Amino acid sequence: MPDNAFPPKTDAALLHRIDTLNRRYGHVIDEDQLEDWPTFFTEDARYMITTRQNHEANMPVGLILCENRGMMEDRVSALRVANLFEPHSYRHLIDPPIVTEQNETEISVQTSFACFRTVQASAPEIFCTGKYLDRIIDDGQVLRLTERIVVCDSERIDTLIVIPL
Repeated sequence: MPDNAFPPKTDAALLHRIDTLNRRYGHVIDEDQLEDWPTFFTEDARYMITTRQNHEANMPVGLILCENRGMMEDRVSALRVANLFEPHSYRHLIDPPIVTEQNETEISVQTSFACFRTVQASAPEIFCTGKYLDRIIDDGQVLRLTERIVVCDSERIDTLIVIPL
């Protein structure tokens, strides 16, 4: 399929719903409402952060890998209770989504993003740019991620990523 073509069933209302999902997702992370982050996913969802090089080489190596919602909840709990890290915050800029495939039960989507990080008493910096590769389930009311692969453009990523992207 050419890059500028949408699958025939993609309509403006669906694109708006996906865009709203992505913007709410970024907002929850940026506003430190991390306990809500796992609710964007199905129970058996997969979340992974990887680099472009590893993704293109089809290497299953990730900086973060959660294989279900419980692992995501554990990650947030550890972040709040056990992990020691320099306090910082994110600010996401998220492009409109592009539907790459669609059938009756699942939507595949690609969305570019930029994430700025601000460490206390420092200027904001571009922390990460990349794309979300998503598989989304639509139950008719709520869109949920069944997979989100975060593909970072650069291999130079802070390996102590604590907050999800």
